[in-house]
Amino acid sequence: MLEMTPIQINDQTFIAVTLKLPKTNFMAVTNDVGYIMCGALDVALLNDKLKDRKIVAGRAVGVRTIEQLLEAPLESVTLEAEQLGITTGEIGREALLKMK
Repeated sequence: MLEMTPIQINDQTFIAVTLKLPKTNFMAVTNDVGYIMCGALDVALLNDKLKDRKIVAGRAVGVRTIEQLLEAPLESVTLEAEQLGITTGEIGREALLKMK
């Protein structure tokens, strides 16, 4: 099952996406600039093979809900996310607010 829900963080609107798969969930919160995602995100791939796409993204591991994703520290971020001031260890919600 696929769920898409708009969420408000301060004055910004994001879309929370949850795809329920057998024995796991795929989760992301996104806007027009970038996204944070569950552990399924391959940051190294984005930084290396897809560098020319300049993807702004962060990865949080061990999360099972959108709320956990928003509150978890990011385990890794893309080089483009770093250009916006997003850092490893930053809480997902705070990283999203820098995606303007």
